[in-house]
Amino acid sequence: MSKSTLSLDGKTVEFTPGQSILEVAQDNGVYIPTLCHLKGTRATGSCRICVVEVKGARTLVASCSTPATPGMEVSTNTEMIHKTRKLITELLISSGTHNCMTCEANGDCRLQDLSYRYGITEKIFPESPQFYPTETENPFIIRDFGRCILCGRCVQACNEVVVNRAIDLGYRGHRAKVVTGDDGPLQLSDCVFCGQCVEVCPVGALTAKKAKGMGRPWEITKVRTTCPYCGVGCQQWLHMKDGRIAKVTAVEDAMPNQGRLCVKGRFAYDFIYSEDRLKTPLIKENGNFREASWDEALDLVATKFKDIIKKDGPDAIAGVSCARSINEDSYQMQKLFRAVIGTNNIDHCART
Repeated sequence: MSKSTLSLDGKTVEFTPGQSILEVAQDNGVYIPTLCHLKGTRATGSCRICVVEVKGARTLVASCSTPATPGMEVSTNTEMIHKTRKLITELLISSGTHNCMTCEANGDCRLQDLSYRYGITEKIFPESPQFYPTETENPFIIRDFGRCILCGRCVQACNEVVVNRAIDLGYRGHRAKVVTGDDGPLQLSDCVFCGQCVEVCPVGALTAKKAKGMGRPWEITKVRTTCPYCGVGCQQWLHMKDGRIAKVTAVEDAMPNQGRLCVKGRFAYDFIYSEDRLKTPLIKENGNFREASWDEALDLVATKFKDIIKKDGPDAIAGVSCARSINEDSYQMQKLFRAVIGTNNIDHCART
């Protein structure tokens, strides 16, 4: 596709028709702050923190929702822009209860970052009252409406990224909030608790319930791994503190999940620390289990298989592979049964 050019802070840059001003700036290493913008979704321009000056425009424009056009002259770093962004940040701070001292997002909050960037040290507008109580009834997600800035990222993530359509923006004015279909609690809605809304929340309005009090962002070490639950191979970050998982998030732009996780991948990591988890093979003798080495356990299983085959033939043995394991493991298991044991009695659990 042919390229066009525009002026960005006095420098001529190329862009592809259809790109927004924000995308052009990002491609050229020019910082423009954002709150509502969510990559891969429809731009809403709702937060206005990404405003820029365009020569000839009557007012500042939202760079995320304004298409770049040939010959356009854009400024991103003027006094008017900084004053406007500071004012918008001050208004957002007054929109609810933004107490960084007790917030789980402290140190990982875009509103906090903007306050620091624009030198905001005190609230100049009265704080809005909290009309809606914090929702903590479901087992996975805390919804703190007092910290919500109505950026709409959670709604876009639910409706456009995972396409679950469990939440939307509801009501108007100072009563506006993110609602489920009937404005009830999440556990009674169409929510499947994938946690994508938590993943994209730029402030502390949505947090993982199990991660509460588990560690501040600066205490966390992130370790990349593959989700153990199925054969898809979703990439995830383990947020570790003192050798334990504080929470799990998705690796953005990584294949195959591209920043998405299901409820198990994001929240179901408790099994790792279960006291009932087996840590060594067990062999049953005289009605009781005793610990054994892997070599001893595997030799016992192989011997039992041989004895059964010798007595009753290979079709006396059947195998069930885990359909949630990786494809390579399932292939190897069917090869073991068909080529080594000599039976076609091999199935998997997906249809059960």
